[in-house]
Amino acid sequence: MFKSPTKSKDKTETSKEQNRISAGTVITGDIEAKGGFRIEGSLIGNLSTSGKVVISKGGFIKGDLICKNADFEGSFDGKLNVEETLSLRSSAVIDGEVNAGKLSIEPGASFNATCTMKGAVKSLQNGRKEGRKEGKREERSA
Repeated sequence: MFKSPTKSKDKTETSKEQNRISAGTVITGDIEAKGGFRIEGSLIGNLSTSGKVVISKGGFIKGDLICKNADFEGSFDGKLNVEETLSLRSSAVIDGEVNAGKLSIEPGASFNATCTMKGAVKSLQNGRKEGRKEGKREERSA
């Protein structure tokens, strides 16, 4: 009833924001952001953002990364938590732990990590689809 019209505008504007660490730049420390990130330089520390992170071909992160989507051409060493899609290009080098919703790896990428996929896990009853049919029959008779 008392919704502010600026709230929805703020959310869309922050998702369009793009932060950039240029080639040759080294940042040591933790970063929290709302917009996306393009990393062409190096980050030694943790990065947390609700946007997309792109690590370009010369880019490097050593630390923890939490983001919505990620596209890697550069290097990463640490814990990586991607809510939706992690895309690794052929030049990507990943070491550490990965937790992602979806994973796309091009041939040539180096993926030396333990990986956990998020998402809905469908349980099988009796190892066959028949178990599901039996459950439906019980619902109909009840």
